[in-house]
Amino acid sequence: MVTIFMKGQNKTNQIIDWRLWYKEMDKKVMLSVKFPSGKEFTLPIEECSITPQEKLTGTLLCREQNIYQNIESAVEYGDKYVIIKYPASEKSYIMKSADIEINSESNFKNEDVFSYFLNVTKERVKNADQKNKPIAQNILRQLEKVTPHSETALHAYCYGQNTTRTALEHLIFPFGLNESQFQAVKNAFSSQISIIEGPPGTGKTQTILNIISNILVNQKTVAVVSNNNTAVENVYEKMAKDDLEYLVAKLGNADNKDAFFANIGKPPSAKTANETIQIEAIDNMLEKIKRHLKTKNTASQLIAEINELSIEKQYLEEWLKKNTSVELKDLGKYKLRPQKITDLMAYINTLLKERVSFKNKCRLLLEFKIIRTRFLSNYSERINFIYSLQFAYYDKMLQQKEQQLNECEEELKESGFQNLLEELTVNSMKYLKNQLAETILSSTEPFTTKSYKNRKEFSKFIKRFPVIGSSTHSIVNSIADGAVLDYIIIDEASQQDIVPGILSLGCAKNVIVVGDRKQLPHIPEKAEVSCPAEYYDCGKYSLLDSFVELFKEEVPSTMLKEHYRCHPRIIQFCNQQFYDNQLIPMTHDNGESSIELIITSKGTHTRNLTNLRELESILEIGWSDKDNVGFIAPYRKQVNLSEKYFPQEITKDTTHKFQGRECKEIIFSTVLDKKKDSQKHMSFVDNPSLINVAVSRAINKFTLVTGNEVFTKNNQSIAALTRYIKYYAKSEHIYDSPVVSAFDLLYDEYDKSLDELNARLDYSDPQKKSEKIVRLLLKDILNQDNFKLLKFHMQVDLIQLVSIVNNSFTPREKEFMQQKSNCDFVIYYKVGKAPLGVIEVDGGSHDEPVQIERDTQKNAILNRVNIPILRLKTVEGHIEEKMKDFLSRCMKGELKETD
Repeated sequence: MVTIFMKGQNKTNQIIDWRLWYKEMDKKVMLSVKFPSGKEFTLPIEECSITPQEKLTGTLLCREQNIYQNIESAVEYGDKYVIIKYPASEKSYIMKSADIEINSESNFKNEDVFSYFLNVTKERVKNADQKNKPIAQNILRQLEKVTPHSETALHAYCYGQNTTRTALEHLIFPFGLNESQFQAVKNAFSSQISIIEGPPGTGKTQTILNIISNILVNQKTVAVVSNNNTAVENVYEKMAKDDLEYLVAKLGNADNKDAFFANIGKPPSAKTANETIQIEAIDNMLEKIKRHLKTKNTASQLIAEINELSIEKQYLEEWLKKNTSVELKDLGKYKLRPQKITDLMAYINTLLKERVSFKNKCRLLLEFKIIRTRFLSNYSERINFIYSLQFAYYDKMLQQKEQQLNECEEELKESGFQNLLEELTVNSMKYLKNQLAETILSSTEPFTTKSYKNRKEFSKFIKRFPVIGSSTHSIVNSIADGAVLDYIIIDEASQQDIVPGILSLGCAKNVIVVGDRKQLPHIPEKAEVSCPAEYYDCGKYSLLDSFVELFKEEVPSTMLKEHYRCHPRIIQFCNQQFYDNQLIPMTHDNGESSIELIITSKGTHTRNLTNLRELESILEIGWSDKDNVGFIAPYRKQVNLSEKYFPQEITKDTTHKFQGRECKEIIFSTVLDKKKDSQKHMSFVDNPSLINVAVSRAINKFTLVTGNEVFTKNNQSIAALTRYIKYYAKSEHIYDSPVVSAFDLLYDEYDKSLDELNARLDYSDPQKKSEKIVRLLLKDILNQDNFKLLKFHMQVDLIQLVSIVNNSFTPREKEFMQQKSNCDFVIYYKVGKAPLGVIEVDGGSHDEPVQIERDTQKNAILNRVNIPILRLKTVEGHIEEKMKDFLSRCMKGELKETD
């Protein structure tokens, strides 16, 4: 209830309206009241009284039309008008309460974190060379004029405090949809800060476009920024394909602005009646699709698992051809499930050298439905039975996976999933365009580079261009002073220096941080300024790293998992080596030759960071694709040398310059050789992020060109890539080896069966207790960062670790392997599945002559194929330290014979 007194008289019930206005001549605020007769009466505000009245003091910000400005004071009258005074101005400004918002200014500019950013920037200005000094000075100016608003993402970042948002009631997906993308879009609107990790080929730009679409239909504003022009250009190009480029103001540096304002286009015509799409219809389609998104992913994951099982089965079949003494049994009559098969393998293994007792027979009958056990009385038959179970495991697992895949595909077919998805995409786009036709200001006013940032002009400008594109270096200069947008999307944030990355945070209320920490990071500038808190350190972290580490579980983070670019065999290396098998290949393997390894002839071929022999080797082998081949090398000098030898149509560049690009075929030259001078460059060339980028650029085929065992000792990503290609490449690229790669999927299940069996049998044997201790310690060790490349399997048969066809073995050694002698623990590389070393737990019986002879045979066999072995006595101490040292030395290639 508003009460108005004028010269002490209550006019409230006599008037029908009132207003405040500023009389320029008298420099006074005036109150005018209107009577039912239509007459008005006016007095200066000092001679009147209006209640309610609220005076706001302190450091304040006033928002008018999305622009915030510092004000000295504000007085609100009757919940209708606010009289505002700006610093250093005598004039009073009158605004309607409904049109503005008054907030207390944030104090983050006075805090240690922001002061640190300022001091780092000042230091960079001081140390910058003549060429880069203007850029550094510009960043400093932008940082100093950032609006200290308490609702901006910069305030949240500086204080490490995220705010939950009310989720949107409706979501649209005009650029397509999968399970991860749905979650990423949903998270973007449920939190002030959200993070999207987008590995190569997972639809990062598509996700950004869906987020932008939902911002637009809710009549909000957004800026898309990056320090990488290509990333922002991708957004421009894909919006242009759907005739949405008219929404985007391509700003940033002066040249970009001039080009944009010289060619401003017009919005398209309004919608027609027959194109009307109801949001409820989209909601219904989305609900149907959401039920099947997981099924779609499950189907793709099953295809990958079937491929992996098939390859392991092929290796097992190759192993069988070389072990002619093994005779497989038909186990179809037992009708065992895969889990039961590995359980039975573990149990028969415990009975290998024992008499099959009545108790054993009962268990075989009750648990495994095996009635006749006479064949188990023969030792060689038991061995054949175990190997037959291995083959049965792969057959059953493949049957099981294929059945599950058929069920998934049938569900998707019956639901009409693909048609639904296309319908959702088409209708979402129509709905978006219809909404834009109603809401986008079709102004014909001539916006110019100089005028568009004026307070009233910018309000019109941002309604006409609700999407702003800019570099992170230029975003503050691209919008009106004090303007705060609704959203900022920072793309390629893993390549973004914290300063100037934070500039964009001060320009918006909400932020979506997008990047991939497994690809090439930014090159940080070292600073002498002391950082007040760990994760704000500009010299150590990228902007993405900083957000991830600072907020941890407090903000929603989505990893895009569905991969659409590379042949499955190519991306599975990146998946296994860098992404912990979280990616789901959505491409198909139709048996193409997709990975290739070229090892140059022995010798030292590197000269001044070039390697002509690698180029010559490529020319000898050739390439498959005629139109779209990329040559990548870690060094510019090798790229320049390749220009002299390779055709002009082959794209040639360094790995760093190839990030964000792709080719149908990629050839990667590693350049280095075994010379001591080359070794100092090893950490640069064998950088995991660099290798991840190089491999994931290839769509159909990837070729690695390298010297023989150049990277073996370094034992990082290139060594893993070499093992991977040797394991998975076509037969003509697989090299004969004295060792057998792990039957990994089989032994994963076998290990579980052994654990369960040992727990049930409750061994009192000290040897078993010692093995259990070692197993637990080994699990803990392999969880540590230094050893995460490794895994282990238990009780691996020696004959399935070492190829018996190696002619260097003695008759006794071959006999020893055929007797199903096994190793307690075999350590393997996760990628490439190659054995690295063996750990044996030696109890008291190992001092007896028979066991000494057996140990001697095992040592000799392993030494012959260069598999190191560590023997741990049950009575000795410091076991964990000895295992760590053993594994470290194995990975460095320091152990070639038994310790």
